[in-house]
Parts: sequence; structure tokens; C-alpha cells
Amino acid sequence: MKTIFKGMLAAGTALALLAGSAQAAEVVGPKLKWDISLWGKPRAFTAGVEKLSALVKDKTGGHWEINLHYGAALSKSRENLDGIAIDAFQGAMFCNFYHPKKTPALMVLTMPFLPMSSWEDNQKIRDTVYAHPAVKKELAKWNAMAYVSSYLPQYELLGKGKAPTELADWKGMTVRAGGGLGKAMKVLGATPTSSSATEVYTGVQQGTMNAAAFPFTYAHVAYKIHEVTDWYTANLSPGTSDCPVIFSASAHKSLPLQYKKLLTDIRPAVVKAQIQAYIDIDKKNVPMLKEKLKEVRYSDETLASFRKAAGKPVIEKWIADNQGSFDARGLVHSIFAAVGKSY
Repeated sequence: MKTIFKGMLAAGTALALLAGSAQAAEVVGPKLKWDISLWGKPRAFTAGVEKLSALVKDKTGGHWEINLHYGAALSKSRENLDGIAIDAFQGAMFCNFYHPKKTPALMVLTMPFLPMSSWEDNQKIRDTVYAHPAVKKELAKWNAMAYVSSYLPQYELLGKGKAPTELADWKGMTVRAGGGLGKAMKVLGATPTSSSATEVYTGVQQGTMNAAAFPFTYAHVAYKIHEVTDWYTANLSPGTSDCPVIFSASAHKSLPLQYKKLLTDIRPAVVKAQIQAYIDIDKKNVPMLKEKLKEVRYSDETLASFRKAAGKPVIEKWIADNQGSFDARGLVHSIFAAVGKSY
């Protein structure tokens, strides 16, 4: 009798645990594992995808796990799009300027001086670009779909040697800056290079590049560029780039409906976590950079001169180069319209 009672008690405990597990899961679904390819270490840049992974696991009671693979463990940073194309993994981050010919429409987000004066405008513009037919179409060629941006902040430059206190001082410098941002620096007489983030420290240290443009401030410090540089620009803000979180379209298509809905429902929290990470890290990094490096600030007149020479002329050249392949002008106009402005 005691044995039967113990067996009933054990069975009841197991049922209670199962019930508790089911209650803990807001979204009930099959067991599933996804892999996401990243490069570098955990940092502000990866805060959004880290929030995504945590929320998916929590809300499915651990049934759906999204595993984050740092350090280019699954793929080189420049080959993540190729990996998505062949379903080598279900998700990845990639930067448009690493391979501009693969996603020419997305390169619009590297154009100089886009109207991203606030985090809200940053979000509106990037989300508008992802929704554009030309961008959707080119990502689809790689079996990819954009889930969320990493909402990169404006770029600034850190450099070694004599600080470019005047725009003319950029002439002859080799600068890590890709896409339209690189073209803007070229207007100043600099020579742009699109070295991957992990190559920059050595490049600056060994003198093969004089300065590096990165999203300010998280990336400079994440890659320790401040350790091998002497100065930083505080208000040049020539533009930014785009490094979205993408999913394999075929992997997403195979998800049960409740998991697809979950991705949509948690997206605002992912966006919030990503942007807040940049805000938080700036509070630590800005005072440190001010203490260690020379701050370079340009006058309003100097900045206006830079914008006039390297803003619209660079954008118009990009439009002319791409209008035959997709509605490049319409894409630019949609960016300005997204924040209530005219191009």
C-alpha cells in the first residue's frame, strides 16, 4: 500500500511540474533550436539580439532556444549573408558596407548626413528602409529577411598622430570608413578603407591607417581603438551605416504561427534594449575619452561647409549609380519623409 501511495505521489508531483512548466510558458510550442552568427564579443551592439534570445527562451518556457555564437565561430563577419543563403544557420548580423554589391539598396543607410537627429528618427528611418520593396527584394535573393536594426548611432573618428582640427587636415589621411561615409571623407581628401572592425586596432597601431570611423562611442571602446589613438572627433557626425539582425526566410517560414507572432510581439522590447545599451555605455565612455584623448570639435560654419560639399553631392552620385537597378531616388525620399522632412 505504501508503495502504491509513493507511486501516486511521484506521479502527482511530475504532473504538477509539467503543469507549472506549461503555465510558465506564455507561448506553447515545439522544442526548437536556432543559431545566430555574430562576430566580436558581447557588447552594446549585441544587446538587441541578446534580448531577443532571452525573451524567446523565457516566453516559450525554454522550448525555443536561440543560441548566440560570438567571435565569428560560425562564419566570418563578411560571409554571414552567404551563410543565411545556404541555411548554414537561422540568423545573423551583417554590415552593409562589408559587401556593398550584395545589398546595394541597403547601402542608402551609409549616405552622409541623413536626418537622424534623435533615436526616434533613427528608428523610423531604418524601419522605413527595411519595409521598402527594393530592400526586401535584394535581401530575399539571399534567403534573408530583416528582423530588426542594430540602430547604430552616428559615427565619429578616433585617430593617431596630429589631430585634424581643420577640415583641410584630413587630406592624405587613410581612414577606415565605408559606403557613403567613406565617400564623404574622400571629399575631404582622405583615402577611405573598409577594413572589418576586428582589423582596425592593428591597422591603427601599425600605422597603415590614421583614423577609424565607428559608431560613437560603443564600438571604439569595444574594439579598444582608444588604446592606440591620440584624439577623437566629438561633433563631426558624418553619418552611420547599417548592421541588421536578419533571419533565414526559409527558417522563419517553417516556424509555427505562435512563434512568428512571438517575434513580432517582442520586437519593441528588443529595440528598446538595443538603443538603451548605447545610451548607457556613452555615460561611461564619454568621460573616459575626454580624460584620455584630445577632443576635436568643429565650428558650425565648418560643419556647414562639410555638409554642403559631402552631403547632397554624395547622395546624388549614389542615386545616379543605382537608379537603373531600383528606385534609388524614391528610397532616399522615403527616408526624409519618414521623419517629416523633404529631401
